[in-house]
Amino acid sequence: MKSPLIPIDIISIYKNKLGDLVPLPSRMAQCTPDTYTAIFNIAKDLARKGGRLILSDLFRSYDMQAQSHQDYIAGRKKAFSPPPGGSFHEAGRAFDLDLSAIKISLADFWTIAVKYNVVPIIAQPKQNVSEAWHFDCRGSHQIVYQYYADGKGKNFKPYTAAATSAILSIGIKVDSFGMNQKQAAIQSGLIRLGKNIGNIDGQIGKNTHKALDEIGVNFDLDNPDEMLIEVENLVQQKFPAEFTAPIA
Repeated sequence: MKSPLIPIDIISIYKNKLGDLVPLPSRMAQCTPDTYTAIFNIAKDLARKGGRLILSDLFRSYDMQAQSHQDYIAGRKKAFSPPPGGSFHEAGRAFDLDLSAIKISLADFWTIAVKYNVVPIIAQPKQNVSEAWHFDCRGSHQIVYQYYADGKGKNFKPYTAAATSAILSIGIKVDSFGMNQKQAAIQSGLIRLGKNIGNIDGQIGKNTHKALDEIGVNFDLDNPDEMLIEVENLVQQKFPAEFTAPIA
């Protein structure tokens, strides 16, 4: 199965007519199960230190990401926002928070976040740096990041490759792959299963064929749906937390 998106009820920077903070709008209030668990664990730890986890952004649809990118290009938004296919927001695996509400240093917040496999996008905990508010829960897609960082894939930068993998895993299109979305998703899954297949490019070649054979998936170019289902099932077995909704 594909990685699911589940609704999340989390307080946000948005306010009602009385000026009270309200939950994140439903169009943004979706995330993967492991991201859901991480967010609430971070919120609990932060509350113990007197702070609050208040979000300004979480999930973005393809159209929302395209608009965010256009806002950046037009200068309406100062912080960099990539075109669709390059953000963990599109996979329900990134959130932006209100730094003024955490009530602890950013470095201390990083320590809390990393306990739950949530990582910052900037290199040092400097609160005045752009994107200091952005955090990713990359899950198994960190394997794709490292794969590209190690030079095993060369057609994307590591961050974009990992974000692309995460987006494919929930069944959202990535323009780079045209009509070969399922083939690219198969390749993403194989990398997360520890296979070296070269680039995630949607082109099923000998390396992808060999990797499929090694994990016992029947190779059938005319039936990518069946190959993808089998690969996704193996990914689910290896990373169950990414597929199982938390108990309320």
